[in-house]
Amino acid sequence: MKTYKIAVLPGDGTGPEVVDEGLKVLDAAAKAYDFKLDTQAYDFGGDRYIATGEVLPDSASDELKAFDSIFLGAIGHPDVKPGILEKGILLRLRFELDQYINLRPVKLYPGVETPLAGKTPAEIDYDVVRENTGGLYTGVGGISMKGTADEMAVQSMVYNRFQVERCLRYAFERVRIRHTDGAVWKGLSEADVDAGKIGQLTLCGKTNVLTYVFDLWERAFYEIAEDYPDVKTDYCHVDATCMWMVKNPEWFDVIATCNMFGDIITDLGAMTQGGMGIAAGGNINPEGVSMFEPIGGSAPKYTGLGVINPMAAICAGAMMLAELGELKAAAAIEAAVADVTGTKLESMAARRMGYSTSQVGDLVAERIS
Repeated sequence: MKTYKIAVLPGDGTGPEVVDEGLKVLDAAAKAYDFKLDTQAYDFGGDRYIATGEVLPDSASDELKAFDSIFLGAIGHPDVKPGILEKGILLRLRFELDQYINLRPVKLYPGVETPLAGKTPAEIDYDVVRENTGGLYTGVGGISMKGTADEMAVQSMVYNRFQVERCLRYAFERVRIRHTDGAVWKGLSEADVDAGKIGQLTLCGKTNVLTYVFDLWERAFYEIAEDYPDVKTDYCHVDATCMWMVKNPEWFDVIATCNMFGDIITDLGAMTQGGMGIAAGGNINPEGVSMFEPIGGSAPKYTGLGVINPMAAICAGAMMLAELGELKAAAAIEAAVADVTGTKLESMAARRMGYSTSQVGDLVAERIS
């Protein structure tokens, strides 16, 4: 029986609560599909930082490289200044583990309310591939004469061809996955292919203003496209991308973009799919260890109340299994989530689901079992 070593980072606030439900569902999937999960928990987060003054041990990245995957709850503590934990844990792990892809599915589940009038699950189902270790977030720049009238700050968007190309190649391959293996757990059919639902990669950039960086991205995009004649290509400025994500989300299959733009448009996408309670993401190193997480944050005001929605963590677990190659188990979780959202939950919002956090996990796990 295949065994996967999983590092578990419950984190802060409601993170441990949603992680518990995610693990509950993952255990149900493992039993149903004949594999095992060997988990080890780490206490990285706000409480540890307050107690020890240490954000992340120097040994953490090397330890985590020994695992098959990482399952994260949430990072963010009300008693720790914003930025300390996020940069010291999340960004540091992304950089040191070279998790150069941030994959964010934007998927509307049955029964989930979207603010986009008239749109259905068939029309909101695409992936955003965000470059995850370069661009503005690397901190290239500085500040001088701080606190004076002449204070100056510079933060530069820097990319090299290697970073851009590996992100774009992943995105092209992601389109192919949605054609083939991905169809097993995304529920896509030949009819979807014929209808043009899948098979297109859209580059999201700003070639009319960021003429240096996106000249590199655009040239690389069309050069690499020659290696993928089966994949249709399109280009869209980031502002236009935001408009079409609202007006015509069905136009998108896979979107590839830079770190900063990806950070922004994926939160817009999360709102169109019903909110942070259902949005999951993966920080992926295709050649190393990847990390999967719910997107909604630690929500400290709900800590310990048993009212937070665990669906995003459960969906992150499905993403993790798909990355590990357990496609049928991932498909089972996706189907169970869709059934629960479509037939049971009253809302995606905390306190308004009609069930407690643990009861939602039970509902999903029971459908897998």
